[in-house]
Amino acid sequence: MTDFAARYARAQSDRRHPISASFADLQRFDLDPFQVEGCNALEDGRSVLVAAPTGAGKTIVGEFAIHLAMREPGDKAFYTTPMKALSNQKFRELQEVYGEDEVGLLTGDTNINGNARVVVMTTEVLRNMLYADSPALRGLRYVVMDEVHYLADRFRGPVWEEVILHLPPAVRLVSLSATVSNAEEFGDWLDTVRGDTAVIVSETRPVPLEQHVLVRGDLLPLFDDRAGVATAQVNQELTRIRSPKGATYENNRRASEYRSRSDREGRRPHRGGSRPVRPSTAARIERMDRPQVVELLGRSNLLPAIFFIFSRVGCEAAVQQVRRSGVRLTDTAERDEIRAIIDERLRPLQDEDLSVLGYWEWRENLERGVASHHAGMLPAFKEVVEELFRRKLVKVVFATETLALGINMPARTVVLEKLEKFNGEARVAITSGEYTQLTGRAGRRGIDVEGHAVVQWTEALDPQAVAALASRRTYPLNSSFRPTYNMAVNLIDQFGRERAREILESSFAQFQADRAVVGLARQVKDAEASLAGYEKSMTCDRGDFAEYSGIRRDLSDAEKLNRADRTAPARIRQQRQNEIQSLRRRMQRHPCHSCPDRENHARWAERYWKLRRRTDRTRRDIETRTGTVARIFDRIIDVLAELNYVSFDDGAASLTAAGRTMRRIYGERDLLVAESLRRGLWANLDPAGLAALACCLVYEPRRDEAGEYRLPRGPFRDALTKTQELWSRLDDLEQEHHLPGTEPLATGLSQAMNSWARGASLDVVLSEADLAAGDFVRWTKQTIDLLDQLSIVADADVAVTARKALDAVRRGIVAYSSV
Repeated sequence: MTDFAARYARAQSDRRHPISASFADLQRFDLDPFQVEGCNALEDGRSVLVAAPTGAGKTIVGEFAIHLAMREPGDKAFYTTPMKALSNQKFRELQEVYGEDEVGLLTGDTNINGNARVVVMTTEVLRNMLYADSPALRGLRYVVMDEVHYLADRFRGPVWEEVILHLPPAVRLVSLSATVSNAEEFGDWLDTVRGDTAVIVSETRPVPLEQHVLVRGDLLPLFDDRAGVATAQVNQELTRIRSPKGATYENNRRASEYRSRSDREGRRPHRGGSRPVRPSTAARIERMDRPQVVELLGRSNLLPAIFFIFSRVGCEAAVQQVRRSGVRLTDTAERDEIRAIIDERLRPLQDEDLSVLGYWEWRENLERGVASHHAGMLPAFKEVVEELFRRKLVKVVFATETLALGINMPARTVVLEKLEKFNGEARVAITSGEYTQLTGRAGRRGIDVEGHAVVQWTEALDPQAVAALASRRTYPLNSSFRPTYNMAVNLIDQFGRERAREILESSFAQFQADRAVVGLARQVKDAEASLAGYEKSMTCDRGDFAEYSGIRRDLSDAEKLNRADRTAPARIRQQRQNEIQSLRRRMQRHPCHSCPDRENHARWAERYWKLRRRTDRTRRDIETRTGTVARIFDRIIDVLAELNYVSFDDGAASLTAAGRTMRRIYGERDLLVAESLRRGLWANLDPAGLAALACCLVYEPRRDEAGEYRLPRGPFRDALTKTQELWSRLDDLEQEHHLPGTEPLATGLSQAMNSWARGASLDVVLSEADLAAGDFVRWTKQTIDLLDQLSIVADADVAVTARKALDAVRRGIVAYSSV
C-alpha cells in the first residue's frame, strides 16, 4: 500500500472530522482558497465550474468529487478526459489511491474493470454510454470533465456538449477548465442546463512565473522589476536592442560605411548594384545553439526544462544535437535507475520491434538525461519519458505542443525557441492562450519557488509582442457544437423530433448565439429611436420627403452604375439613360423639390437611409442566428428521411430499422458507414481487406500527402470503388440540403493496414505506411474503434469478419499500446 493510500484509509476511518477536512489531510499541500470553495460547493450538492491556470491544482476539486462518491456505498464517479494518454495517467493515479478493484478504464479500445465505482474514460465513451443507456450509469453521482475547454475544439468539441446535455439531472458535474475570459458566460449556461452551478475562477498561479528573454548569452527579464514590484513595462534593455539605435542602427551604419569604402577604393560593385549588408551578416546577435542553452540552464539551476519546438523533426534533431555535443546530465546512480525503469516498462516488446523503433539510440539519450516527446513516438516510449521526467532523471525534453495538453510533466523552466508554428497551411504566430498553456508547465509546486519561461531572441522578435502574449492570460471559450446524423437518430429515438429540437436549442452554441442576438436586438432598438428622430427632422410641409429622398437615392445609384460600367452594350446603356431621365423628371415634379429647406432635409434623409440599411442588415443577422442549431438539425432529418432512416406518421418522426442501426455508429462518417452496411458493399471482404477499408474511413492524411498509393489486391478494390461512389452521391445530397459533407476517403494507409492485419513485420509496415510508429499506432487504434462498432451493428457475416479483423490488427506494439 502506498503512503497516500494508507493516509486515505486512515482518513476514511476517521469520521470525527468533516469530509472536506479528512480529504484535505490527504493532500501534499494546503488547499488553496479556490480549491476549498470548489469542495464546499460539491458538499453543498452543487455542480462546479473551476477555471484556473495550468498547474494550479484544478484536479483536486475533481478528486474530491470521487472522494464524496466513495463515501456512500453504491455511488459511482466518472472521470472524463479528452485524450487516451490523460485517461491512462489518471487511471494509474487513482489506482494508487483507491486500489485496482475500485478503479476502471474505458478508452474505446481498452476495457479494464468497466463496472468499477470509479471509472476513467474519454469523453466519447461516456457520450456513447448515455445514448445506449448503459447499465453502468446506474448509481452515477458525479462526473468530472477535465480540460472542458476542449468544448471549443472544432472536431471533438461537440461531444462535451452532448454529455453535458444528456447526463441525468441528479448527476453533479465538475467542469475543470483552463482560464477563459468568458467563464461566467459558460457557467450561466451550465446553470441553465444542469441546475445550480458554482463558478469559481482563479487567476493565481501557485508557483509564480518569471519571464525571460535569452539574448547574447544572458537571461534578461522580459519586464522591468523595480523596487520589488513587477510592472507591465518591458525591460528597457530589450527595447534598446530592438530599437533603431540598437542592433538595426548598427547594421545600417556598417552597411553605409562598406558602400562608401567600396566607392573610394574603386572596388567592383556587387552584381545588381552595391553589395547589401543585411542585419543577419552585420551586427547580428548570435543565437546560442541548444547544447549551450542546456549548459546555461544547468549552471543557472534552471533544470529540468522543456523546450517547445513546433516540429517532430525539430525535436529529434535537437536531441541529436545535444548528444553530439557530449552533454551528459546524469550521474552513475541515475543512469542505473533509468535503465531499470526502461527494462521494466518495455519488457513485453519484441527485440525485433525495438530495433525498428530505434530503441538503443533512444535509450542512450535517456541515460544522458535528454529526450524528445511528440505524437510520432510510440505511446510506450512517451510514457517512459514522462515517468523519467517526473522522477527528475531526465532533465531536458524537446517537445511539440501536444505535451502541454494536460499531461502531468511540470518543469522548472520552459523554453520557447520560436513564437510561431506551422498550422498545416502557413506559419502563424502562437496565441496568448497557447503561450499561457505552454509556459504553464513551468514551476513545480512544492519543489520550485518560482517557474521560468524563456523566449529565445530572434532577429524578428518584438519584446512588446512577447509582453502582450505573457500579459494576456485568458482566451474566450466558444462552442463548436453541431448536430450529426448519429446524434439526430439518438435524439429522435429517445425524445422525438420536437423535444430533440428543444434540447439542441439549449446547447451552448445556441446560448451564445442568443446572447449575441440580445445585443443585436438592443442595437436595433436604439437605431429605431434614432430613425424616428431623423424622420422627424426631415419632415417637409410640402410633401413626403422620405419618398422624395428615395427617388434621389435611386437616381444617384443609377448614375453611378452608368458611369462605372461604360462597356455595357448600347441597348443596355440606352435603357439606363431612359431610367435616369424618368427618375430625374419624377424628382423635379415632386412637391418637396421646390422646398427652400430641401438640402437640410436631404442631409437628415441621408442619415436616415444609411442607418436604415445598417439596421436592416442587423435584423437579417438576428434572423440567421435565431434557431441556427435547430435549422441544421432539420436539414439532417430531411437527409435521413430521404434515405429512409427516419419515417413520419402524422408528423411524428420515428426510426426505421436502418435508423436503429445508425444509433451505434459514431464518427465523422456515420452516414457513409451506415449506408455501406445497408447496401452490403463490404460483404465480400476478408478480415485484412475490411481492416484496410475501415482505415480509409478514419485516416486523415497530412496536408502535404499527395499522389497515387498502392492498394491491396482482390475484393478490397471493388469495395473501395463502390464506397467512393456512394460517398460522392451522399456528398451531392448533403450539398443539396446545405450541409457541409465530409472529405473523400483517404487510401494512403490502406496497404500498410492490410499488411499488418496479414501478419507483416513492423519494419515492413512502417516502410509501407511512411509513418512514425506513434502515428501508425494512433490510426490503428481508430481503425480498431470502427471495427469494434462494425462487429456490433453489422449483419452476421460482416460482424464476424470485423471481429477477426480487430483481433488481427490488435497485436505487437498496437496491443501493448492499448493501455
